[in-house]
Amino acid sequence: MSDLLLELFSEEIPAHMQSQACDSLRDQITKYLDSEQLSYKDIDVFATPRRLILIVRDLPNQQPDFHIEKKGPRADASDSAIQGFLKSTGFSLEDCEKRETPKGPVLFAVQVKAGQKTSKVISDFMPKLLRGLSWQKSMRWGSGEFRWVRPLRRILCILGKDEVSFSFEGLVSGRVTSGHRFMSPEEFTVDDLEDYLKKISKANVLISSNERKSKILERAKKLAASSGLVLDEDQFVLNENIGLTEWPQPLLGNFDKSFLALPEEVLISAMRRHQRYFALRNTQGELASSFVMVANIETTDSCSAVILGNERVIRARLADARFFWDLDLKRDLESSLPLLNDVVFKESLGSLGDKVRRLVESSEKLCNYIPGSDVESAKRSALLCKADLTSSMVAEFPDLQGIMGSHYAQFGGEDLGVVNAICEHYKPQGPSDICPKSPTSIAVALADKLDTLAGLFSINEKPTGSKDPFALRRAALGVIRLIVENNLRMPLRKVLQDIVESYGTLTDCGLSKNEVLSSLMDFFAERLKVHLRGSGIRHDLVSAVFSVDGGDDLVRLISRVNALDSFIQSDNGANLLVAYRRAANILRKEESRGENFFSQDVDYNLLEENAEKELAKKINTINRDAKNFISNEDYIRSMQVMSQLRDPVDQFFDEVTVNVEDHDLRVNRLRILSNIKVTMDSAADFSLIEG
Repeated sequence: MSDLLLELFSEEIPAHMQSQACDSLRDQITKYLDSEQLSYKDIDVFATPRRLILIVRDLPNQQPDFHIEKKGPRADASDSAIQGFLKSTGFSLEDCEKRETPKGPVLFAVQVKAGQKTSKVISDFMPKLLRGLSWQKSMRWGSGEFRWVRPLRRILCILGKDEVSFSFEGLVSGRVTSGHRFMSPEEFTVDDLEDYLKKISKANVLISSNERKSKILERAKKLAASSGLVLDEDQFVLNENIGLTEWPQPLLGNFDKSFLALPEEVLISAMRRHQRYFALRNTQGELASSFVMVANIETTDSCSAVILGNERVIRARLADARFFWDLDLKRDLESSLPLLNDVVFKESLGSLGDKVRRLVESSEKLCNYIPGSDVESAKRSALLCKADLTSSMVAEFPDLQGIMGSHYAQFGGEDLGVVNAICEHYKPQGPSDICPKSPTSIAVALADKLDTLAGLFSINEKPTGSKDPFALRRAALGVIRLIVENNLRMPLRKVLQDIVESYGTLTDCGLSKNEVLSSLMDFFAERLKVHLRGSGIRHDLVSAVFSVDGGDDLVRLISRVNALDSFIQSDNGANLLVAYRRAANILRKEESRGENFFSQDVDYNLLEENAEKELAKKINTINRDAKNFISNEDYIRSMQVMSQLRDPVDQFFDEVTVNVEDHDLRVNRLRILSNIKVTMDSAADFSLIEG
């Protein structure tokens, strides 16, 4: 048994691409080893800024023999069929095996293919593996056509103690590598996996991201504690630094306390987004004028020059931020509104000034469906929510849009509800993001997302496949969360129709407003399925309810879906679903013969058997009660009522023959089955339920 080691040495791989590359490398090697019948103990994949490393432990030195067989025609088939099979396999009739099968004796061509040395199998596969690695973005370099994330410089490949040699895009694999770019740049040769792990660590490279993570957190927390501070464990900053360093060295830096007068979000953005620094806080949770940076080098002066250099950089960034802050405060938000007329929202959809005017109108209408909302507050928030996009601060720190607007609004003396709505109107931006709860924030957040969706759908800029450049899926999920988590009884179709109408006539889009509205409703139906799937609700149940409800009121629809889910999971519900399908299948078969008059009333004078009398009587009562509960939106009770059909339906199928010779009797019994279907379909389209 031998261990396989592959190291792909390149220029710096972006931190956010390393995890996906590891997954792609693992998936490909797993599939290939399985297809080649090569067993192994485990597979490890590691990434650093300059290398991808694959380790497969306990591979056999020899591939097992393959038994390849091809099934042919029956042994007594025509001569032409047999000769065609023999020609396709290269076998003679005497070389074929004759096996008894349920269909009689059948010919099989069986071939034993000798296994190859594992090193040969790996060598043959490696070029294909490298070409198949998945990258979010790739590049070409030099004169070649090959695309990879960054220029590939060297390949190390060893099986046990043997070098696995192959050529790839001008590179030849070997057993040579090097360590840290600055601390251990010298090349060295590797004997085997254990030798590599020993030497690469001595060469100042931690190949394990978990080791780098532990080192960063442990050292950063100690540095913070040494100053009486607490580390702000930002996962984005942590993951970035793990992917940016091979030998991480957390260091403590400081900036002038006068910068603490700036909004906290500005300081964090400058440290987080631009410099990948960890913020520090005092024991009261207030931001401190210190930070932790993560260097990728150790120096003889304890990195004092590195610290000074980073302090100069952050000082310059914060000085710029203070200048922008002071500049922006010289004018209020409302005076910035005319500038939005010069900012394009989207080609064919006008400017941001046009969008703001639509938001004011939409927010006012949405207040009708948001309990406790204040129309004037919502309109004021909608008017000012995009004004900070013209500010100097947002131009430098785009991630602060909305946040800076709320600060400027507060500084300008705006109502607190307006301040919060400006800050929150982009939320929620993801499944883990906080959903606004105040009525004013809800109104503006809904107006903004619905306006974007309606506008882009109107010009046919819908998401396609995996591409969603305008994050419309996220916007739709945000709308769903805003409605559902705040229990808003909102007619979604009517709201969308009003917003689509607010765009007026759009030229060159080729879509009618009805087509746009229909497309939007279908899109929300799909997004709702995704949302509910995250809660463990099956997508087919959503479809079943959507088909009878229309999905106009999301709160009502989800309530119906949850009731249906509970019903289907019960014994009565599962068994009644079987009975429903049995009835539907019988009706479908009869309708295929041209008979479709089963929706008429049952003739009680034709009822003969006790089971059919009991079922016909029960259906009327249950149908009436279920509809009453549905109209009162008591969907759980409606399902409980329907479950009472189980016993009489079971008894009907056990004791009553539907397809009798008497035509009138048969039709009357088919009408009973139709009534079962109609009654159950008043709650949901049970024909769409799978399983």
